[in-house]
Amino acid sequence: MTADTNPTMNNAVTDDHDLQQALLGINPDFGELCIRVCGEVWGKPIISQKIKCLITIALDVANQSLDGPGTPFEAHVNMALKQGATIEEIEELLLFTCAYCGFNKAAGAFGKLKEIRSRT
Repeated sequence: MTADTNPTMNNAVTDDHDLQQALLGINPDFGELCIRVCGEVWGKPIISQKIKCLITIALDVANQSLDGPGTPFEAHVNMALKQGATIEEIEELLLFTCAYCGFNKAAGAFGKLKEIRSRT
């Protein structure tokens, strides 16, 4: 379900029960902190939820937060899809990160995106 089809999903963090449960599952205190802090910044009204999701994916590439338990790349890809982003937009974003983050960092992100897509 996307924000377009669910007008109550105005905050990709505080309106997504599955995401909150995943964060709490990593560690309850960590999850509470993430939900509170990220929920506040995701609740700011000027930048759309979809754009915020795409920004977080680019930051994951820059920070190489792609693999391992609790890493955010897959969560941010799923959040972006829920907010109406397409796989094609995410792929274009990853190409964009080649220029600003480096080809090797983007290559890992493409690999992880392919892995995510194979499971859905």
